[in-house]
Amino acid sequence: MALTETPRASPDALLTLANREGRGRLKIFLGAAPGVGKTYAMLQAGRTAREGGTDVVIGLVETHGRQETEELLQGFEILPRLSVPYRGRMVQEFDLDAALLRRPRLILVDEYAHTNAPGSRHPKRWQDIEELLATGIDVWTTLNIQHLESLNDVIQRITRVRVRETVPDTAFDEADELVLVDLPPDELLKRLAEGKVYVQDTAARAVDNFFRPNNLVALRELALRRAAERIDSDLLERMQSGGVEGPWAAGERILVCVGTDESSPAVVRHAKRLADAIGAPWLAVTVERPGTILDNEERRRVDEALQLAERLGAEETKTLVAGDMVQELLRFARFENVTQIVVGRSRGGLWSELVGHSLPHQLVHHAEDIAIHVVTPKDGQARKVRWWNRISRMKVSQSWAPFLWSALAVAAAIVIGLAMTSVVSLPNVSMIFLVAVLFAAVRFGIWPAVVSSILSFLGYNFFFIDPVYTFTVARPHELLALFIFLGAAVLTSAIAGRAREQASAAVSRARATRRLYEFTRRLSSFPDANAVAEGAVVELNGYLHRPAAILLPQNDILELAASWPPEDQLDTASASAARWAYEKDEAAGAGTGTLPSARWLFLPLRSSHGRVGVMGLALDGNMLDSEARTLAETVTELTAAAMERARLAREITAAHTATETERVRNTLLTSISHDFRTPLASILGAATSLIDYGPRMPERARQDLLDQVKDEAEHLDRMVRNLLSMTRVEAGALELRRDWVDVREAFDRVVALARRRGATQGFRVAIEPDIPFVLADPSLLDQALANIVGNAVRYAGPEAQVELAAHQEGGEIVLCVTDNGPGISSTLLPKVFEKFARGREQDGDGGEGTGLGLAIAKGIVDAHGGSIAAESPVADGHGACISIRLPLKETKP
Repeated sequence: MALTETPRASPDALLTLANREGRGRLKIFLGAAPGVGKTYAMLQAGRTAREGGTDVVIGLVETHGRQETEELLQGFEILPRLSVPYRGRMVQEFDLDAALLRRPRLILVDEYAHTNAPGSRHPKRWQDIEELLATGIDVWTTLNIQHLESLNDVIQRITRVRVRETVPDTAFDEADELVLVDLPPDELLKRLAEGKVYVQDTAARAVDNFFRPNNLVALRELALRRAAERIDSDLLERMQSGGVEGPWAAGERILVCVGTDESSPAVVRHAKRLADAIGAPWLAVTVERPGTILDNEERRRVDEALQLAERLGAEETKTLVAGDMVQELLRFARFENVTQIVVGRSRGGLWSELVGHSLPHQLVHHAEDIAIHVVTPKDGQARKVRWWNRISRMKVSQSWAPFLWSALAVAAAIVIGLAMTSVVSLPNVSMIFLVAVLFAAVRFGIWPAVVSSILSFLGYNFFFIDPVYTFTVARPHELLALFIFLGAAVLTSAIAGRAREQASAAVSRARATRRLYEFTRRLSSFPDANAVAEGAVVELNGYLHRPAAILLPQNDILELAASWPPEDQLDTASASAARWAYEKDEAAGAGTGTLPSARWLFLPLRSSHGRVGVMGLALDGNMLDSEARTLAETVTELTAAAMERARLAREITAAHTATETERVRNTLLTSISHDFRTPLASILGAATSLIDYGPRMPERARQDLLDQVKDEAEHLDRMVRNLLSMTRVEAGALELRRDWVDVREAFDRVVALARRRGATQGFRVAIEPDIPFVLADPSLLDQALANIVGNAVRYAGPEAQVELAAHQEGGEIVLCVTDNGPGISSTLLPKVFEKFARGREQDGDGGEGTGLGLAIAKGIVDAHGGSIAAESPVADGHGACISIRLPLKETKP
């Protein structure tokens, strides 16, 4: 018996549900036209919710003087409106801050598509509602179908009225619940005639314009269709989140291609409606040819079309670069698994349509298993492109110098041709003129080369085609040859000019890429966030030639960390935009939907651990095009990554320091608890014995105990002095009292000290004859040698031999302490002079068990300008040698 797999919920659907956690719920009351009762239905539902115990507040409701609507307001808590000055009068707007401060469970806000007065936090009311939802407040609102962005051009064709206030489809699709308020057209017209929608004069004008029966029927159909699409979408989401299987086949996927013409917005809206009709995701792209530089107007149209696609819910907007537009579109379509492509009708002219070179023709010819939709603009005038309009869009140089040089090149070709024909009989000199054309194309571009081609055509005809010095052509084959020359010259100029433009564009892109690469390298060398910020603003200013700034949080306050050119502070609107961008993690300021009146545009600096600050650009009304915006976002991402790296490096350093501090503390406590406790115990025991049995003890025993107390006290004193010496060494406060030191006497003192401490090893002193005295601090040098010898005594073993040797090498004297014990392990040897470095024995070292003896010796030697080194093994795999090199600056007289 076959096992059936239990249907599982869609991860995307579950993720969508998870993202809604903590967010308020949005309910939209949708109507086909004003007057159908949206606000009335919303207030009735709100009254029911309030009676059920829900905290309901009215944020803003427009009654338009309707008596029955005003009666429903009674009993509700109504927030006061915000007065905003506009054109010499006060405009009453929704008070967003008051709503956030009141924070009800549910708030009613009328007119979802309303445009706020200039100076408000958001230009649109739907953005105010988005902020309310983000804080967890449920919102009910109203909307007419004509305010949907994707239906804007359809509504205009139906009603002959352009609706200015629109809501992006993405905001509409975020609604958790949709309530369709429907009223038949006859009933609506009756309400309009009774004055329940508008006053009588306004109602009469409305019937003559917008409220026509045909218009109302069409608007009602649009509202019903949109509500049905939303119901289907909700059903699909519930099925996917609940793991309910359905007969789902492979879905459609739509790609819309936009260009520089004015019909691109209509093409985008058509693609949106097509995607909604079949429930398909869609993408928007534009294709640019290498070397083609769009003027400001063309760039603006492309950017607006792509931004419109983003607002309408396109999954992705992208700019493709390719010489063959058709093949690049089809390649991208196959890569993205696109099944339908939407394009506008080509405006290439009658010739392109006849020969099939237009974009729709080429797509239909080359596409396989992809449907092609061609959108025709309504206004035929928009498809007409006159020559003077085309020429005005070409990037002709503002200087006449390229054309003058092109003319001089043709004149030079004429002179050279006349000179050569006077010497040698040449049947054809057209190649000389082609050289002049190529010179103009390669040096100045296409249009100077085209001018050069025409001048070459005329000069060749006038000076070299019989009859000469006239533009008359006597023989037909020469006329044919002349026009063939003109065609070859124009074609050659076009090819060479385009190659030059493409090369120039490639150089520009390579230069930009290299600058970004160098910027990334420089970022990696900056030690902290402030240095990163200073480097980033200078770089961004160099890229975009606009003032740049970075603000970083300091104690929950955004502070201006860096700016170029230097700025002391930002204006109030810009500072508010920066705070918004940081707190909400979205762009704010000029050119955005939040505080667009601000002078600056702010982009959040995002890292893997959250936001680290904001980067700002002063636009001053001159908005960024898509390329500049992409560049700014790239620099922002690189800067945020560099700041994150600096933060991690700082944390790693702090963690390493804390770990090292903890290790030192633990080691020091261990040393004190063990090595200090042993002599203290001896002293305590001896003192106790003397106190308890002193008078009864033999004199010899009493003296031994007193000697023991003295030796152990000296032992403790030496350990304390070593700790203090290490502190002075690290602080650089080691004071040297230099004097001439006899090395032999120093060795004798060290050996005697070791024997007094109970050393059982054999000692041998080997000093080179006539070795000079050393200028050093005698006590410190003795301490260093004593620590080294003590280290050998502890670790070499009781039967070991210890040799102290000295000899001169050039301008240095070398002091060596060598033993034949087990030696120093390879793991300990590289760090033997570090603090608290210990060997296998735990009894202590020359620093009396603290692991500081050799570290102190190294500090003393370094203070004398010398060096110290350890070598192990010395011979036969055993032994260790620690050598000190001290400079002989002068010899004792």
